[in-house]
Amino acid sequence: MASVHMCYTSSSCNRVPHCADWGRNGLISYGSCSGVVVYRPDGTTDQPAEALCMLMSHKDRVNCTRWIPVKSKNSGIENELISCSVDKTAILWRHENGEYKKTAELRGHTGPVTVVSALYTHTDCVSVEQMPETLIATTSSDSTVKIWRRLANSLEVNEIQALAFGTGFVLDLHLLLIPGTQVPLLACGADDHKVHLYVLQQEQFVRVMTLTGHEDWIRGVHLTVDDSGEILLASCAQDSMIRLWRLSPRSEDTGASTITIRDLPTDQDITMKEKTFSFLSEGERKYFAVTLESVLSGHEGWIYSVKWQPPLKTEKGAWHQPLCLLSASMDKTMMVWSPGTDNGVWVEQVRVGEVGGNTLGLYGGLFSPLGDSILAHGYQGALHQWKRNTDTTVWEPAVTGGGHFESVEDLEWDRGGGNFILSTSVDQTTRLHAPWVKEGKYTAWYEIARPQVHGYDMQCLTMINRYMFASAGDEKVTRVFKAPRNFISNFCNICGLNQQTELNREEATSLPEGASVPALGLSNKAIYDGSQSTVQDDRLIQTSNNVQYSEPYFSPLDLTAPPSEEHLLQNTLWPEVHKLYGHGYEVFALACNPAGTLLASSCKAAKAEHANILLWDTSTWQKVASLDGSTLTVVQMAFSPTGRFLLAVSRDRTWSLYSCQDGKYSRVSFVDKKTTSHSRIIWACAWSHDENYFFTASRDKKVLVWSLSEVCQTQPPTPVSSMEMKDSVTAVDVAPVTLPDGRYVLATGLDGGELALHTWNKAQSAGDASAWTHFHVEKCNCHQLTVKRLRFRPVVGLAGQQQTDSEVSSWLQLASCGADFCVKVLNVNLKTL
Repeated sequence: MASVHMCYTSSSCNRVPHCADWGRNGLISYGSCSGVVVYRPDGTTDQPAEALCMLMSHKDRVNCTRWIPVKSKNSGIENELISCSVDKTAILWRHENGEYKKTAELRGHTGPVTVVSALYTHTDCVSVEQMPETLIATTSSDSTVKIWRRLANSLEVNEIQALAFGTGFVLDLHLLLIPGTQVPLLACGADDHKVHLYVLQQEQFVRVMTLTGHEDWIRGVHLTVDDSGEILLASCAQDSMIRLWRLSPRSEDTGASTITIRDLPTDQDITMKEKTFSFLSEGERKYFAVTLESVLSGHEGWIYSVKWQPPLKTEKGAWHQPLCLLSASMDKTMMVWSPGTDNGVWVEQVRVGEVGGNTLGLYGGLFSPLGDSILAHGYQGALHQWKRNTDTTVWEPAVTGGGHFESVEDLEWDRGGGNFILSTSVDQTTRLHAPWVKEGKYTAWYEIARPQVHGYDMQCLTMINRYMFASAGDEKVTRVFKAPRNFISNFCNICGLNQQTELNREEATSLPEGASVPALGLSNKAIYDGSQSTVQDDRLIQTSNNVQYSEPYFSPLDLTAPPSEEHLLQNTLWPEVHKLYGHGYEVFALACNPAGTLLASSCKAAKAEHANILLWDTSTWQKVASLDGSTLTVVQMAFSPTGRFLLAVSRDRTWSLYSCQDGKYSRVSFVDKKTTSHSRIIWACAWSHDENYFFTASRDKKVLVWSLSEVCQTQPPTPVSSMEMKDSVTAVDVAPVTLPDGRYVLATGLDGGELALHTWNKAQSAGDASAWTHFHVEKCNCHQLTVKRLRFRPVVGLAGQQQTDSEVSSWLQLASCGADFCVKVLNVNLKTL
């Protein structure tokens, strides 16, 4: 069995409120596409911030994840997680023996399940390892809230009640045990602008009170118990307001009474109504009075999330509840609120947020278990973390993960030794991923630059040399970008490379410092010497903040750690150096020869006249040839390792092989619709490292092997071997080495997201199935949706790590990307193949 380990997962948080949660175990869970990522943030341990695993069972987008909180009397930490999805289900996960396993699937809703909350119903259980009795509440777009129960030490979860809300929707809910009792309290925030309170009575939740005051949909509710044993409820809404409610125990029913408090800033009396509700607890009637404690105003946009800081354990073993509230809003800010020490009036203590003009606000905010760090997730799926500096008490950005928030269409390793990966996506960005190498710290991968932020969905890219790439999106233009001096310096600092060597190689004195995007523009314009000016068509264009659509300013950075999301957005662009025009439709595929001297591009085509491949000389950026042969879109191209040949595969089920030598370009072999061995679209192609063979992968579930010498001599050509897969093959690549016994190593990606490793023995005959050996890749290391591209690191060894000669030759790295928004890097041990 092949030894395959996950090295890196880049994956964004889904753009829905309540999608993420931070447990007292120090781990963050969040939904990414149809999976659940368990993520370790920076600062919780000596280990780096990274995605630890991805839980895959849902069939559609994950809407919400929540850790089941462990009460203060319990030993241990959270080991159970619940998620819910557009697929109308909720799934209960449990951590056992070092991995998360699905223990129950909740089915019953007729619409997408949007939010979930859960609690253990008995605080006297000894340990969560005993699997205590659990109560779960789920809400759905089917206008119901369903209540589920799991009995102690049982895996079975049963629905016990459904609360109907007519034509309305509950947008958030939260469960809490009422202090001093075993009675659960359920708070529901709805689109009727009200908070509905329920308590469990005789196995059924009964509505005991409705809280009014908000003027728009209520987006978030959260309950906590303060040090005096009273319950605090925070609610937030699209009216940009936060309301705090206090639920206080009473000895008897006081009815609808009024209380008077003093507003200290204005020194005026304020009259507030107090309402009482009651319930039975172990045969005794309990009374609670509800009052509005405060209304917080400070955000300028919809507020999607409010969270109380978790309780803290004191040195004496008691539990203390800090009265701190975190709110996240579409105005791009998070705020920490707390009552003043002198007058008790709730005021803003901290405000942090995003910068840049191309973001659309924050969906949720989370407190760390100790309250010394806060994290937000936004519209573009990024994670934003701030940590409080204990010396200065200033909140500073922290290193975080994240990734693309739409389908990732293409990726490639750099041409200078495989030290970083570029990926491009339908989310209109191109991102650069690399290992952070720091002495005394575990090497881990991060996104360290965002070279391109565009206005069109991106489709393809190719590296031209170490610090230059070409990309194309849903437009007829191919754009070429070159790294600025500031990036090269920071890249060397972060990845442990010699800065002077890299700068000398690129003649850095002539490079711009960075780049910025003009207002309403698509091109990244160069900035020299850190100035806020750009040069275009020999005219100096001054940038200014005093315009309606001001552009984000570039600020040179001296980094020794991966940049924060704010810096990625604003300060890591690469200048655009060339535009290539010539195609009649949107560019779909790009490829560059190993020498970086010849660039090939193809576009979407429904007719043969538009299916031509254009070749560009990268020294002059002039078109040098137009290659015909296909009748429909050329979906992928690959130059041979020496650059002598260009292979192109097409939607019309054909491939064409072109000779590119001595400035002459001609088709030397091909299969047409009558002679092709594939019966469906050919999605991908790849060359063996010795240039003797090339491989084609198709929707017909086949991978075919072709001999270069035979296809150039025989017409029509026939494959020398074939491999059948269980699903459409959408990606293929070949490792840069052969095994000691002469076998080639391949990787395939399927339409369903599966990855597989194979070896092929060229000594076997074409029809001999024993020529192929297959190695399973575990589901947790695969993708959830279609695999779009596979790329082996061009050299053996692990990027960013120093190894002995024997260790270097033992490992391969495989990068993959897919429609599930993920970029993954797998470490493959060659000795196990």
